[in-house]
Amino acid sequence: MKFLVADDHAIVRKGLIDLLREEFPAAEVIEVANSNGVLQVIRRQIVDLILMDISMPGRNGIETLKQIRFEGIKTPVLIITMHPEEQYATRAFRAGASGFLNKESANAELLVAVHKVLNGRKYITPSIAEKLAETIGESDGRSAHEHLSDREMQVLQGIASGKTVTEIADEMSLSVNTISTYRKRILDKLGLHNNAELTRYAIDHHLV
Repeated sequence: MKFLVADDHAIVRKGLIDLLREEFPAAEVIEVANSNGVLQVIRRQIVDLILMDISMPGRNGIETLKQIRFEGIKTPVLIITMHPEEQYATRAFRAGASGFLNKESANAELLVAVHKVLNGRKYITPSIAEKLAETIGESDGRSAHEHLSDREMQVLQGIASGKTVTEIADEMSLSVNTISTYRKRILDKLGLHNNAELTRYAIDHHLV
């Protein structure tokens, strides 16, 4: 059994690794801190399960998951994040996730999710199931930010966190002009006019 744990916080990685090794004593656990590390590992070797955060330096977890699936890699991915499931679970499953779990969940729930995903099933909490059911076949009634692309959402979070366009561009490995274009699209889609309004929107909707 081989696991890949991807999170930019060393203490979080250690907690996950300790839990996995206690449950699977013979397992090998590889740890990385960013999306480039994830892609480098899975392009070189086969792992049984990837446990990955959304917020990581460079490409975020959702974008990394899309790249994994684009390359034809079918390794199950369990998203473990601090981001609220009502904002990100649907995006994660649409990108190809096998499960979505909040970091505040109990260790026992995490292990249930791991076993379920390893057995080829999806791990979906009741609240996520309800959210997914609500979105099937309908586009009306959704919040404005739910119409943002994953990259637009990442730019929104960066701006709302106080980062400059240049900082976001470096983090996402994109040009400043591209980030500025994303910013304009976000403002247009949300009906906002400046970064201050965007930040307030993000805070009010628990996006940061």
